[in-house]
Amino acid sequence: MPRGTTDITVPDLSGKRAVVTGASDGIGLGIATRLAAAGAEVLMPVRNPRKGETALAGIRRQFPGADVSLRALDLSSLASVAALGETLLAEDRPIHLLVNNAGIMTPPDRQTTADGFELQFGTNHLGHFALVTHLLPLLRAGHARVTSQISVAANSNAINWDDLNWERSYDGMRAYSQSKIALGLFGLELDRRSEAGGWGVTSNLSHPGIAPTSLLAARPEIGRAKDTAGVRLIRALSARGILAGTVHTARLPALHAATSPDAERRAFYGPSGLGHLGGPPGAQKLYGRLRGADDARRIWRISEELVGVRSS
Repeated sequence: MPRGTTDITVPDLSGKRAVVTGASDGIGLGIATRLAAAGAEVLMPVRNPRKGETALAGIRRQFPGADVSLRALDLSSLASVAALGETLLAEDRPIHLLVNNAGIMTPPDRQTTADGFELQFGTNHLGHFALVTHLLPLLRAGHARVTSQISVAANSNAINWDDLNWERSYDGMRAYSQSKIALGLFGLELDRRSEAGGWGVTSNLSHPGIAPTSLLAARPEIGRAKDTAGVRLIRALSARGILAGTVHTARLPALHAATSPDAERRAFYGPSGLGHLGGPPGAQKLYGRLRGADDARRIWRISEELVGVRSS
């Protein structure tokens, strides 16, 4: 298949309300754009209002009738997550799709969230955990599908149960893996609890493979002054069609997981190309680190204690 022609069909989403975190650029913006093009009302909770306005204008240029709007959200602040929850609960409109896409990757030095958690664990996992628990009444009302975006990094390393905040010995890549393993375990446990409790919510997982997104690019706000060697290599491979996907193909697994009538609960979707790094989306074997139901229950209990929000 020629480079750039890989795509999927997104069904008509008219009448659906969707929330996409991290929608101000990269994969998240691509997901939000496709959902809006399919007729969904798309809420884009963003940390940076300027980037958000630019993203919003871009969607409206492509699709002048798109129903898209911004909301304020900083996943590294539980107060910000709670404020968004209060705003949407006050609007009292069911949510039909939630894509937990936003993330931060490997700051060069250990940093913490506004609440004192290691930045990646606090943002990638705890922020999304708190968001889902705040929005659960709206998700239940909408019989929502929740798709949580993890990473190939969830197939390596482990959860540092004895030091979740990496206070004793920080390793950026291991901490990133932990955050994505935790998010994956949470996504699977969400579906188990919904099924057992009759919540009407279904939950699954996706990963984008490897693509030249902004995750490893220069991020002065987290202390990364220039692009990493990793992202420069990924860009070169992607441009040549070698192993890595593109920003376009990287958004497809989450789109499939979130919208396809064939996507299943507690399933895992990612690129189906060599090494699952690029190519069209397809069902994937669940990573070994995500298969333990006991681990999933454990991370749920710990997360409830840390964020102070319970699901019922």
